[in-house]
Amino acid sequence: MTMKNNQHNEMEHEMNHEQMKMDHTDMDGMHDHMNMDSDDMMMHGGHMMHMGNLKQKFWISVILAIPVLFLAPIMGLERPIINAGNPLLVGIIVLMFDAALYFYGGEPFLKGAKSELQSKEPAMMTLIALGISVSFFYSIYSFIANNFTHADHVMDFSFELATLILIMLLGHWIEMNAVMGAGNALEKMAALLPKTAHLVADDGQTTEVAVSELKVGQSVKVNAGESIPADGEITEGTTTVNESLITGESEAVEKNNGDKVIGGATNNDGTIVVKVTGTGDSSYLSQVMDMVKNAQQSKSSAESKADMVARYLFYAATGVGLIAFFAWLPQGLPVALNRLVTVLVIACPHALGVAIPLVVARSTSIGAQNGLLIRNRQAIEASQKITHVLLDKTGTLTEGQFKVNALVPTTDVTKDELLRDLSALESNSNHPLAQAIVSYANDVLGKVDSASDAKNIPGVGITGKINGEEFTIVNAKYLVEHQIQFDESAADEWATKGNSVSFLIKQDKVLGMVAEGDTIKPGAQKLIDGLKKRGITPVMLTGDNPKSAAHVAEILGITEFVGGLLPEDKQSKVAEYQANGNHVIMVGDGVNDAPSLAAAEIGIAIGAGTDVAIDSADVILVKSEPSDILRFLDLAKITNRKMVQNLWWGAGYNIVAIPLAAGVLAFAGIILDPAVGAILMALSTVVVAINAMGLTANKINN
Repeated sequence: MTMKNNQHNEMEHEMNHEQMKMDHTDMDGMHDHMNMDSDDMMMHGGHMMHMGNLKQKFWISVILAIPVLFLAPIMGLERPIINAGNPLLVGIIVLMFDAALYFYGGEPFLKGAKSELQSKEPAMMTLIALGISVSFFYSIYSFIANNFTHADHVMDFSFELATLILIMLLGHWIEMNAVMGAGNALEKMAALLPKTAHLVADDGQTTEVAVSELKVGQSVKVNAGESIPADGEITEGTTTVNESLITGESEAVEKNNGDKVIGGATNNDGTIVVKVTGTGDSSYLSQVMDMVKNAQQSKSSAESKADMVARYLFYAATGVGLIAFFAWLPQGLPVALNRLVTVLVIACPHALGVAIPLVVARSTSIGAQNGLLIRNRQAIEASQKITHVLLDKTGTLTEGQFKVNALVPTTDVTKDELLRDLSALESNSNHPLAQAIVSYANDVLGKVDSASDAKNIPGVGITGKINGEEFTIVNAKYLVEHQIQFDESAADEWATKGNSVSFLIKQDKVLGMVAEGDTIKPGAQKLIDGLKKRGITPVMLTGDNPKSAAHVAEILGITEFVGGLLPEDKQSKVAEYQANGNHVIMVGDGVNDAPSLAAAEIGIAIGAGTDVAIDSADVILVKSEPSDILRFLDLAKITNRKMVQNLWWGAGYNIVAIPLAAGVLAFAGIILDPAVGAILMALSTVVVAINAMGLTANKINN
């Protein structure tokens, strides 16, 4: 829809006409979702087109264009020194390379035009195909007329053909570098599953098998610290499961006999036996992958401003050109044909083809310098309509790292004694809650000795001996079940504030409690305030428990929020807001956010989040700073302004040039020569490039 920092260079993937291939030996069922042929990539107005390997095609076309650029007339001006030897031979050489360029370099545009015309939606590809076709075939006519007839000199458009193809390939190569996110996201999702599983036989013996070989109804053994290989139901053992990558819930989830588990989640504590209920296409993770893929394809069909301009320009050039042809036909076919070709060649979108990519390239550079990686230029265009920003909580608005918020000892111990004993027990665990206590104790008390004989109690806590006496850290549920008295009102108070509350007991007597909570990121408040000032409504969507969600929302001043959401719930919320006529940005960092990141008009991933979230997103916040969303909105605003300016420079000159080329002022002796038209095209391209470089970062929010 994810992206982590060591994966940022994946954004430079090239379009390849061969299918992206993965290791099907391990997870065939899952990987079937990831076979993406470049024919599936959407281009211009939503039409599918086979772009091929644009990088390779561009560089080969550069080589093919060299003889044309050196030998062909430039804007109608012959090269007497070059052509002095044998003009006929030079013409043949140029035509040969013209043909190679037209059929090889122009292939993507010809196929794209065919697709657009079949859909009755001519746009950029049709306009480019029209320009290169007219240039190519008129150059053949020019060669024949100039070498084998006694007609007046006919202008050659070989130079224009070569430059048009090169500029268009370059522009589309720049654009397509940002389109390959969906495949990466799906690949990262599949990587959450282990490659092998411990299959349990009827006699209780286990064998190592590939995950792809698992079948519904079989049982697998999952040891502590391992990833669960498939969706299933626990039949033996109790544990806690880390589902944060899947559901977004930051706290470990207690699992007992009969409870369901999700493939890809991590088994934290005890060994469990799981009866498989879903594999391959039927698995929960596979369904999330489908949601990401479908959302990516849906969003990629959006029409760009450049396509819209190209559509109008195509109709204008074709219409005016035909009118000019028939208007000048009484003066002879060569004259009428010259007017038609002049109109169509002038309409060739040299500048229009790079008007947007040049601005986007400049904007991307500025964004990177300000902690923003922009993968999809449509995000810039869509930003102007945004009404709501939907925000994940953990890792987006909060740090995703726990800290001790309260130590509440009973009268039997001091606060330092409570902290020392808690730390001694927790030093034997790698759980984030445990590490927060140990870190806090190290800051307050210095190094604390570890408890002996420490062991985890699945679904409860941890027990061990300190100075020969047994202590245990438990949760409130344990105290209630064992009818151990504790201060329930104090525990509820801290839990309501979004904290995880644990208790230290000794011989069934509570010695105190510790409340740990996530911390709000420093830039979160700035983000919420900035969105409100821009008239944009912030909304918090989280997989965390509703109490924690309500607490964070209250602190930040967010009035719209929903907790306890699964990935499909978040995507449904995105669709719900869109169905009500809203335009949304989704911000997140986990696998559970990937479908909604892909479905939203703009998906923004936190740079410190998961690879899947990054690869599903249109924009990445490299510094994981939520207030950088404001920077993106400001950058998008000035970028859009430059885009509109460049579209006018790239196509606006046609408002004057096309009528002049058609000869509307012929009565006054003013007729636009094809060579002059070519010069105007070149000038508009230069102006577009200069205007794009004028994009600066001085108006980006600080």
